[in-house]
Amino acid sequence: MATKQQDQAPATRLSKSVVVDRALTLADTQGLDALTIRRLAQDLGVTPMALYWHFRSKEELLAALGDRIWEEIDVNIDPDADWIDQLRGLMESLVRMLRAHPAASNLLMGGQKLHGEASMEATEATLGVLQRGGFDPDTASEIARTALWTGLTLVMSEPGFVPRVPPEEKAEHLRQERIRLAMLPPDRFPCLVQAAGPMTDCDSEMHYQLGIDLFIGGVARLAERA
Repeated sequence: MATKQQDQAPATRLSKSVVVDRALTLADTQGLDALTIRRLAQDLGVTPMALYWHFRSKEELLAALGDRIWEEIDVNIDPDADWIDQLRGLMESLVRMLRAHPAASNLLMGGQKLHGEASMEATEATLGVLQRGGFDPDTASEIARTALWTGLTLVMSEPGFVPRVPPEEKAEHLRQERIRLAMLPPDRFPCLVQAAGPMTDCDSEMHYQLGIDLFIGGVARLAERA
């Protein structure tokens, strides 16, 4: 009887929001694989059973975690802006969210894409913008899916991005890569030798800006053709 009371007591102090916020912090700092009910309960100072009052399984927790990160997408679109600028704003907000949470990309790739209200609101806003741009529902849906994958690809391909690796180790890795490219045979790889520095620089802001520009430019061109 005492054990049951101990299991019930933490549930009165916890809330779903508290559990999800802590789960997100754990996933961001130690990786999604490190997120288990047992580990999360340990971090919160409760028994695993206490968490089951809020989430019946890890899959349910991951679904709530997916919805939590989708809430960070800014869907407050300026109604007076041109539709292509509205789309750019949504795309930039998506990329900001993915960059802020290292666990987000793997979480969304794992299937937590359109399971909660927040994700549906973001998708609804995107489809609405695209339909205002002249796209039919079929094409708008394809572009919306491509927007998500473009954001995921940009974050997961950020130059020099190595999850949970100390900055000094990353800098050394890039230095060695720069030397390797610079020492290639110049008669066979003249362009690579010349671009050894730029190819190994980590200008992340340029990486993201260029990626978003290419995506938005492509969508704008499709609208013109339509």
